[in-house]
Amino acid sequence: MQFDLATARQFAAEGKLETWIHAYLLGGGWANPGLLDGLKLQRRWWVGPVEVPLTALTRCCGPEPAMEFCMSPEAWEKRVNALAGSLVSLADVPPLIVQYRAGVYSIRDGNHRHEAMRRKGWRTCWIVIWYDDAESWHSSPYKT
Repeated sequence: MQFDLATARQFAAEGKLETWIHAYLLGGGWANPGLLDGLKLQRRWWVGPVEVPLTALTRCCGPEPAMEFCMSPEAWEKRVNALAGSLVSLADVPPLIVQYRAGVYSIRDGNHRHEAMRRKGWRTCWIVIWYDDAESWHSSPYKT
């Protein structure tokens, strides 16, 4: 399975976006089994993929001391620089996985990619958003 924008869009069009997300988080170079396990703990409501400004998103991982998932500046720079060197086209980058949290769109998977895109001068990215309740999902400005 491809983990790119086109495939995410195809699965979303078929009503199987969550299937794509689970497969994406389970395997390949972008695997994040910890997030996958957490997502399975309760029902989620999904929107996407949608293109948004990078500035509309909040990272939860990085070298800043206040980050929820803080990492060393050296490890952060190494990963971001490697990604920035490999990113060619926005369509080839898997959508970031974002959680809506009380008015904030928090990047839960893709923090390094977000920073690499920002450093490359990209202004937008593609995301999939999960909502923890139907009310928030129904009022999403991104829902089509």
